Amino acid sequence: MIQSPGILVTILAFALVLGPLVFLHELGHYLAGRWFGVKADEFSIGFGREIAGFTDKRGTRWKFGWLPLGGYVRFAGDMNPASQPSPEWLSLPPRERAQTFQAKPLWQRAIIVAAGPIMNFLVAIAILGAFAVAYGKVVTPPVIGSIAPKSAAESAGLKPGDRILSLNGRQVEDFVDIGVFAMIRSGEAVNIEYQRGGQTAQASATIGSLTEKDRFGNITHRGVLGIGRVASEIRPVALWEAPGEGIRQTVGIVKTTIEGLQRIILGRIPVSELGGPLKIAKVSGEFLAMGPVQLVYLIALISINLGFINLLPVPVLDGGHLLFYAVEAVRRRPVEPQVMEWAYRGGLVAILALMLFVTFNDLGTFGVWRNLAGLIG
Repeated sequence: MIQSPGILVTILAFALVLGPLVFLHELGHYLAGRWFGVKADEFSIGFGREIAGFTDKRGTRWKFGWLPLGGYVRFAGDMNPASQPSPEWLSLPPRERAQTFQAKPLWQRAIIVAAGPIMNFLVAIAILGAFAVAYGKVVTPPVIGSIAPKSAAESAGLKPGDRILSLNGRQVEDFVDIGVFAMIRSGEAVNIEYQRGGQTAQASATIGSLTEKDRFGNITHRGVLGIGRVASEIRPVALWEAPGEGIRQTVGIVKTTIEGLQRIILGRIPVSELGGPLKIAKVSGEFLAMGPVQLVYLIALISINLGFINLLPVPVLDGGHLLFYAVEAVRRRPVEPQVMEWAYRGGLVAILALMLFVTFNDLGTFGVWRNLAGLIG
């Protein structure tokens, strides 16, 4: 039976996921700016017309915009998208100019820009580390417990008791590594190095595909080798070990994200797998329906992806700013304003096109195009 969390739960979950993450991302920029003495004129959650807000004693306007799909911090003197000095900036009194973003050294500007994505990663590390302390670390040796009939593992001649050592040369330390590797490689050939009876051997196979439907009616496709695990062990994680465990999991998720992105670019994963705000809202509602713990875990995952996406070297994103700062550091002079202006225009067009594309995908996920085709037919 397909369950639905309902539109109100979905909206609430979306707000609980995206709102705090956008706030914390922008808070990273804001705190770094304050540390270096940069005045913030505005701190906005959402875009567009202000629906509520207040001004603090430092003159910063804290507000909510009517379109809750992001946010921004506007520092003093930040008068154009490329954050370049302008005649208006040069006309400021020296004291006010010293508190502007452009007046700061290159390394300080880079830290302020990078602080947003860094905050996202820190949030994820804190959540994942806290989960490890609360629930322990699940450790499952990469030993085959069972073999599914007519699976890739069976065709490779693997047997229960075999220990997987590596997949395509990548070392396997835990059974989870096997699932993560196979998940995004459906239909791809894999070289398996394993150990049996103290002897090392190799086998080749083509990773199979599994289609599943969850209780919410979502259909997912993933690659599988067709092996079952042996018994798992839950190891306690001390409080002092939490940061390291959080970092380890975060790095692993980032690596998987990069691999998935590479495969989408290479055409090995269909672009229909890309999702946007509507899909995030849908998934948020489903995770909230499963319980608050699952929702907090989703917040950690989205926080990692938000930090990663913002570090991509695309103008308009934080990574685009950092790219220009790197060029400036090498050239020992800023990139020409005209070049930056056109780059940011191009970046904005690319981001808007991507948003339009993923929204098209999201509507397809909800069955809008299928239903429309049925009405037309």
